[in-house]
Amino acid sequence: MATNDFHTPLCELLGCRWPIVQTAMGWVAGSGLVAATTNAGGFGFLAGATIAAERIEAEILRVKELTGDQPFGLNFHMFQPNAQQLLDLAVKHRIRAVSYGRGPDKKVIGRLRDAGIVCMPTVGALKHALKAIEMGANVITIQGGEGGGHTGSVPTTVLLPQVVDAVKVPVVAAGGFYDGRGLLAALAYGAQGIAMGTRFLMTTDSGVPAVTLERYLKTKDAEKIQVSHLVDGMPQRMIANEYLAMLEKASALKRLRIALALALQWKAQTGMTTAHALKVLWQGLREDAASVAQTVMAANAPMLLQRSMVEGRPAEGVMSSGQVAAVISQLVSCRELIEGIVAQARERRAALAAYDATESSHG
Repeated sequence: MATNDFHTPLCELLGCRWPIVQTAMGWVAGSGLVAATTNAGGFGFLAGATIAAERIEAEILRVKELTGDQPFGLNFHMFQPNAQQLLDLAVKHRIRAVSYGRGPDKKVIGRLRDAGIVCMPTVGALKHALKAIEMGANVITIQGGEGGGHTGSVPTTVLLPQVVDAVKVPVVAAGGFYDGRGLLAALAYGAQGIAMGTRFLMTTDSGVPAVTLERYLKTKDAEKIQVSHLVDGMPQRMIANEYLAMLEKASALKRLRIALALALQWKAQTGMTTAHALKVLWQGLREDAASVAQTVMAANAPMLLQRSMVEGRPAEGVMSSGQVAAVISQLVSCRELIEGIVAQARERRAALAAYDATESSHG
């Protein structure tokens, strides 16, 4: 079998061997995981949103060192106090791609594109994909409702063909992918690759504390990986745990008190000035019609994720997860994962070809 099979145009854009993308999970996608993904032939995104400003350039240089200067990506949010720093570093270090949600305007995206950087936002609805392209994105990652973290309600099997039919840029499929069958199915739908978060989190290279990973492995019921609005006011898919149970029972006033305390912690940890915090609050209120409580709650997610993903206290934080966690039974390395996905995709493709050959022989 040729070694460049499944080498889609996305691979050329990103400079990777296989069309398999590791997403920028907060507190998880550090230099170690990104380098392991990249060295295995995939494409990794560094989680710039949760790496301290004084450490982010060192993390970028570390990935370059560990991979022999192979291409990788950087994730950012425009509401970060150091958003400009991340943009400057992406250009300075010739980062191959950036990922983001809503936020960057045409000027920002134009600067990145002019520097030869692939702009690759993640969206959960067709209208957001069209808007992102209008703003200058040249690759779109769509995440169906099965995905972890902030997610929409449209299943991947509906959203993916809908977006593929509507846009002319490469589309990457996320939400519900974890093996070679998924890769082959995504390509059959017209995507040029798959993106995975939970599957890469559940590897031996993720750096997530063992006690937290054990909670992921013990989750065998996809229905217990639920969507809740209680963490930061937006729909977010997580594994049910003690902390979520507490939030569900808490009064609105208690949730607001918790949110304010976490917001102050996040402000201190990121070095966000009061003026910047008020600007983010005002912008959020104008753009989203969210309540003041929900806007304040935006800081909840990173602080609660830190408890699980860094401090090893999964019962006291949140565990973002796609529904695929329920069908993942073991931790493997990024290399074993990617090689296994490619091998299974080849097997399934050969099985489909055998059906065709049988039909032809009877014709």
